[in-house]
Amino acid sequence: MSQAIERLFEAEEFTPQDRVTLDAFLDDLDSGRVRAAEKVDGEWRVNGWVKKGILAGFRMGVLSDVSINDGFRYFDKDTFPLKRFSLSSGVRIVPGGSSIRRGCHVAAGVTCMPPMYINAGAYVDEGTMVDSHALVGSCAQIGKRVHLSAGCQIGGVLEPVGALPVIVEDDALVGGNTGVYEGTIVGREAVLAAGVILTGSTPVYDLVHETVYRSAPGSPLKIPPGAVVVPGSRPVQEGFGKQHGLSLYAPVIVKYRDPKTEGSVQLEDLLR
Repeated sequence: MSQAIERLFEAEEFTPQDRVTLDAFLDDLDSGRVRAAEKVDGEWRVNGWVKKGILAGFRMGVLSDVSINDGFRYFDKDTFPLKRFSLSSGVRIVPGGSSIRRGCHVAAGVTCMPPMYINAGAYVDEGTMVDSHALVGSCAQIGKRVHLSAGCQIGGVLEPVGALPVIVEDDALVGGNTGVYEGTIVGREAVLAAGVILTGSTPVYDLVHETVYRSAPGSPLKIPPGAVVVPGSRPVQEGFGKQHGLSLYAPVIVKYRDPKTEGSVQLEDLLR
């Protein structure tokens, strides 16, 4: 499949057989047989050819009328319609305006609260809750039993194809109105408090271990497993900023998960 997708990505024109290849590729994404990134020997690695397949799908697609009825008019590429579910899929999709695009894997036991959106290439594993107004961007990888709280944004990283997408590992809690972007990895059981923003250029200050986490060329920002991250600030130390008492936003790790944290997180399970 990877070789077929590489050829598809380089094609200038598409044939009917190319559409068959794309459909098989999207079926593999839907089922979770292939994914945009996966853990190999303990490290996350991007599958660039998967991203190329999604990009080729957009180029191949034809703008089509995919309206539900006269009251719900939609026009989109015919290669990425809404993903089809059945009762046997085991996914709880609460009524109210959510959309899940073809070409993403949504495992059994996932709960989707309206309105939310999951884009092509994403992988959402078992038992995860995607809460109201949450976005799971293209190729984002979400682990098991994650809670993506209301209004959180998990950014999509489709291009460049070699860039690692945003990854949220198992049992993490992503608080309301948070934003995780630019290939950031949120470690297993980490907790992002409401309002935390993480990007590739955001240094994260660990008060417990007295260290600073940053991204570097070829290495994404990594939030350690079990870290509890809250919004903070740091003063500008010189010049105009110091003169006016200005501060810059700075996410801060204030502790690592403890029994008190576990009690708060367990309350979220009642919503599943």
